[in-house]
Amino acid sequence: MSFDPVELGILWDRVVSIADEIVSALVTTSFSTMVRESGDLSCMLFNGDGASLAQGNFSVPSFTGTGPPTLRHMLRRIPPDALEPGDVVITNDPWMGTGHLWDINVMRPVFRKGRLVAFTLSVTHLPDIGGGGYASTGTEVYAEGLRIPIRKLMRRGALDEDLMEMILANVRLPEMVRGDILANIACNEVGGRLISEFMDEQGLDDLGPLSRAIIGRTEAAMRERIAALPDGTWRNSVPVEGIDAPIGLSCAVTIRGSDVAIDFTGTTPALTRAINVPLCYTRAFCNYAVKVLTIPELPNNEGAANPISLSAPEGCILNAVHPSPTAGRHVIGHFVAPLIFGALAPVLPAQVQADSGMLSQLSVRGETREGRGFSSLFFAAGGFGALRGTDGRDATPGPSNMIGSPIEIWEDATGMTVLHKRLLPDSGGAGEWRGGNGQEIALRNDTGRPMDAAVFSSRTEYPAQGLDGGRPGALRDTLINGAPVHAKGRYMLAPGDVVTTREAGGGGHGDPARRGLEQLLRDARDGRITVEGALRDFGVVVDPGMTRAHRRRT
Repeated sequence: MSFDPVELGILWDRVVSIADEIVSALVTTSFSTMVRESGDLSCMLFNGDGASLAQGNFSVPSFTGTGPPTLRHMLRRIPPDALEPGDVVITNDPWMGTGHLWDINVMRPVFRKGRLVAFTLSVTHLPDIGGGGYASTGTEVYAEGLRIPIRKLMRRGALDEDLMEMILANVRLPEMVRGDILANIACNEVGGRLISEFMDEQGLDDLGPLSRAIIGRTEAAMRERIAALPDGTWRNSVPVEGIDAPIGLSCAVTIRGSDVAIDFTGTTPALTRAINVPLCYTRAFCNYAVKVLTIPELPNNEGAANPISLSAPEGCILNAVHPSPTAGRHVIGHFVAPLIFGALAPVLPAQVQADSGMLSQLSVRGETREGRGFSSLFFAAGGFGALRGTDGRDATPGPSNMIGSPIEIWEDATGMTVLHKRLLPDSGGAGEWRGGNGQEIALRNDTGRPMDAAVFSSRTEYPAQGLDGGRPGALRDTLINGAPVHAKGRYMLAPGDVVTTREAGGGGHGDPARRGLEQLLRDARDGRITVEGALRDFGVVVDPGMTRAHRRRT
């Protein structure tokens, strides 16, 4: 079967819309704020051969990359001929899933007229998985929580209550965890129904021809963009904050024809603290980095991963092996994308952005004044890096895309009060195109009870770097009652204690002396830079009324 371009475009959009509907069903039925408000999730659709066909647009980039290997692991453990209508398969194994125990992966096979025609897969961050709790302080995976091997959670539509009981017996918030797991089951049920309806409407007995067309077009487009680049190897190394000493991340990106190979030789070995990264998570951000530099306009599917290969020394921090602790794998794993960007900046100077300030997370657990248990994540974003021709956005996450919970939702769910949330002028790196500013957020423990708090952050010693003469952004700080604390530490907040995060700024792009006076006046009026910052960082004098500006005379 062949498809003309218009027909293929229509059907392709329809397939992506099914994935979007799966996301909508997941968000509207989930119990936890991590899924419902912050979007810590991904939903994917696969053809009957297990090839990734589409993802929901509202999905985390890393989960999109880990999903296809997760399905392959599942099908090796439970082959397709052992699956039946109504079955649901789960796992949270860090090396088969997304890199840590807190993400549950839920898969449903889709049958039509007795034939297995597709799979759906959803991933969400659970509010709790037992063990020592969500923090980067663990020393081995056994202490981090319950590890669920690949198992059928439902058989022929019947829930395995024994398995569910075992899971809930090991978590602190069983009602919320059960609700989120059932939401994953429900959204995959919706996906299966929509796929069947789509195939009925289009008269398709098999998704194979359509999926081959979609995946083939995607792969061909990516290979064409890669092939237009010069062959060669480009390297980059960056230091990243560790626990007691810096961590070194290194990569070599080799382009040969239409293939890209990424090698992480030279990267620091894994640690006995929970910031190690399983290879599945590293691979996901390799795929993300290459895709956004080549075919950002095309939806994600298997075709975008096929031209990319990677290698990393076994046991290094980007290929951590069992039983390494991995709870905070994202605080190191998020550097994979900017590491690759930095290597390819000489090859793609117009596509590579300056470094971003990235995300920080505050994981809190306790009881509200009413005695209601909670466990939740507060996401805060630094500034986005500038791109040639475009300023970086303020308080915008990258490379991951988590959403900060609305203040009212957060306060109700946790009993914490958000004292203020404001942009930090001058925190974005100066440049012809200015890096995005970070923000300052202060939260007070108003539960009347002690509260467990774990910090996951970076950019406290090594700022987001600028490009082509652009300057670095400001560093990140986390404080408790005004005193700095470790960026990857765990603390007990007494009633009334205040946690303040000052988010890192994004790097600037281009020589700051080339930024126009009108742009700087606008920046000053909008509160993105101060009068002092305009003089210090750009050599421009802005009058107190912010109506005129001129270059400083030397």
